[in-house]
Amino acid sequence: MTWIPATIITIATVLIMEFVAWAMHKYVMHGFLWYLHEDHHQVNNDRFFEKNDAFFLIFAIPSMLLFWFGSYEFNALFWIGLGILIYGMLYFFVHDIFIHQRFKLMRNTDSVYFKALRKGHKVHHKHLGKEEGECFGMLLVPFKYFREARKAAARQATR
Repeated sequence: MTWIPATIITIATVLIMEFVAWAMHKYVMHGFLWYLHEDHHQVNNDRFFEKNDAFFLIFAIPSMLLFWFGSYEFNALFWIGLGILIYGMLYFFVHDIFIHQRFKLMRNTDSVYFKALRKGHKVHHKHLGKEEGECFGMLLVPFKYFREARKAAARQATR
């Protein structure tokens, strides 16, 4: 496979993964696997790992299998596996490092997008139970949070 279709497959997989992750979060994490995700919605600063971290494996295993089965001929399976891996890395940096500050990096930002992202995730976490959730995505944020972030940036600029 040449690099152009491989690149298209990889990028398309990364984009599709946002919707897969949204559905998994809404229907699986806040559904029948809530017992793994529940501790993620509770404040517990004395533990580094959560049961919720098991979802890393749930997403990593298909990626590894696709790498394995696609690596013989570097067919589409390999590039789909790469797209899942890239999305997983984005998830780690955006969700675990930027939003939840599991590592004290990327603390301050003037980016409207990143402020909207944080707001959407904060709104998601205001619900401590598995019902009544909102904002299940990670990279795509409802426009109302962009508007709020822009207004906050404008207020801060006038100070």
